[in-house]
Amino acid sequence: MRQPAKSIPRLLSLCALAVLVGLPAGAAEKFVFMTDWVAQAEQGGFYQALAEGLYAKRGLEVEIRPGGTGMDPQKLLAAGSIDGAMASSGFFTLNLIDVGAPVVTVAAMFQKDPTILMSHPRSDVTSLADMKGKPIHIGDPSVNTMWRWLASRYGYSDIQIRKYSFNIAPFLVDKSAIQQGYVTSEPFTAEKAGVKPQVFLLADNGFASYSAMIMVRKDVLTRREAVVKAFVEASIEGWYHFLTRDPAAAYALIKKQNPDIDDATLANARQKIIEYGLVTGGDAATQGVGYMSAERWQKFTKEMKDLGIYPQNLDWRQGVDLRFVDKGQGLALKP
Repeated sequence: MRQPAKSIPRLLSLCALAVLVGLPAGAAEKFVFMTDWVAQAEQGGFYQALAEGLYAKRGLEVEIRPGGTGMDPQKLLAAGSIDGAMASSGFFTLNLIDVGAPVVTVAAMFQKDPTILMSHPRSDVTSLADMKGKPIHIGDPSVNTMWRWLASRYGYSDIQIRKYSFNIAPFLVDKSAIQQGYVTSEPFTAEKAGVKPQVFLLADNGFASYSAMIMVRKDVLTRREAVVKAFVEASIEGWYHFLTRDPAAAYALIKKQNPDIDDATLANARQKIIEYGLVTGGDAATQGVGYMSAERWQKFTKEMKDLGIYPQNLDWRQGVDLRFVDKGQGLALKP
């Protein structure tokens, strides 16, 4: 039965209120979120939130789309093809600000960037500085992000770059090889193949980037602030549950989207996330998962400016919004 015209404003107000408090009201709010790579444990909190119905409980209908080779979530986000995207590095935020893209970062699920360089055991490579002048296998998405930091910090040259196609086989057979990876992934793959690599975590060498960040379009934030808030808060809860409760439901969704991944790989990645405190360490220990600080963004941006990577007038505030992660969300969920 059609509602009388005079009741429509009140109905709309009630619907808006229901979304604000996280209760379903009629059709759920659709939100399409794209991850930075194929489905894996490094995105586990998002899948846990989906599997447990944490998004639905807040009135959201969330679709998680996996990234992968040749995919560019940031470009798709800037073009308006999706509502939100996962950014693996602070460079994505600053790059988008630099080109004037209408995108804003609203949370950081990883306090520590998991990016590494790894090599076979060798006496001539005992630090990142020792890799200057040596061939390094780098994936295309990293050339304009962490490679720029490495080149500026350690004097690396682009002639060192060898293409990393996200297949570890060339590394395994070449004892002189150096390649990028995640501390949660590539070392484990190498060890299963009989090679125990030397691992150099960039975050332990001064790389201050956040990771696993949530980015949204500015117009989505303006028009659907309650939806963005609900997505962030459900994701925070999902990450706590993924790391402290049974992750089986998240694993099932991940394997549905990525049938090639196995339970051992998922379990190893989750354990490394816990071991290195990627999600709950650092400021998150006292401020809650997802936390970002103005001081850290300022420090990271200043360093990149001083290294000549960005112009001095670039303002990180044009692409970062702290309003959803400064209230200790989720701390009550800590075990």
